[in-house]
Amino acid sequence: MEKTKIHVPRIKLGSQGLEVSRLGFGCGGLSGIYNAPLSHEEGCSIIKQVFNKGVTFFDTSDLYGDNHDNEIMVGKALKELPREKVQLATKFGVINNGGMNFEVKGSPEYVRKCCEASLKRLDVQYIDLYYQHRVDTSVPIEDTIGELKRLVNEGKIKYIGLSEANVDTIRRAHAVHPITALQMEYSLWSRDIEETIIPLCRELGIGIVAYSPLGRGFFAGKAVVESLPNQSLLATHPRFSDENLEKNKPFYKRVDELASKHSCTPSQLALSWLIHQGNDIIPIPGTTKLRNFENNIGSLGVKLTEQDLREISDTVPANEIAGEQEYSTLEKYSWKFATTPLPPK
Repeated sequence: MEKTKIHVPRIKLGSQGLEVSRLGFGCGGLSGIYNAPLSHEEGCSIIKQVFNKGVTFFDTSDLYGDNHDNEIMVGKALKELPREKVQLATKFGVINNGGMNFEVKGSPEYVRKCCEASLKRLDVQYIDLYYQHRVDTSVPIEDTIGELKRLVNEGKIKYIGLSEANVDTIRRAHAVHPITALQMEYSLWSRDIEETIIPLCRELGIGIVAYSPLGRGFFAGKAVVESLPNQSLLATHPRFSDENLEKNKPFYKRVDELASKHSCTPSQLALSWLIHQGNDIIPIPGTTKLRNFENNIGSLGVKLTEQDLREISDTVPANEIAGEQEYSTLEKYSWKFATTPLPPK
């Protein structure tokens, strides 16, 4: 498949007017999650090349990198790109207290403080899509969204997003101010949002941004055909522990066999499967290597029929995957536990 000839289409994300590229780019890994962090120069170079290939939707967070390093890097890259052609997403709400020890905060004061700080680090006038990274279950969602709504009215953010929110929280948030996008883990081996979350988002006109669309690199061969880098956090992920990884390797091999049938790579097949789940689903794979990114863009050229999609789904029965979907320290902040108290009457 010719990598350079693939056109990246534009698509509406949600029903509030935001338009993005059909694939986004997750920037977090540039500051070291799955490997050693890149220098700002290297990271900016990758972001610019990704943009030049037609991907304009960039995802970061105030959590990524030491001392918010990823936002600073992305801000530098934006200086060399036409700002009005980039859709910039960042997030607030998760604080890393060292190691893998996190807390989640969603008070109105904290929302505003984080937004002002992100605008400064990114050195931009506005953020296109601002997400609550995880739900603070001690604060009514109405209070958090109320402050985000004020930031929209002030022109500091254009659209509001949620990440890892459940049905109740999404409905209540959307009643305060329309939610444009919900960011959730969604891939061939993480499909728990299909039953309730996706139908609700479709009912309300909320787009879905799929993070870890390649199963944290598993369907690109991470830890299967290549060993994990020394500084990779994946070594502590339940699905990549020695015992679970051995049980999961056959799923990669099956996808690899199916990919040969479609004349593509396993990662292209996994991403194409996700893209075919609906025009409202935007995967945001990240990588530190340009060749991997070009390979990911190739997924846009893989055509799959309904029968193909069923065959791929059946090849990786999500309920047979060994290991939990989330790092143990973050599990309690996943969408299943994301109900907030009601505001006082």
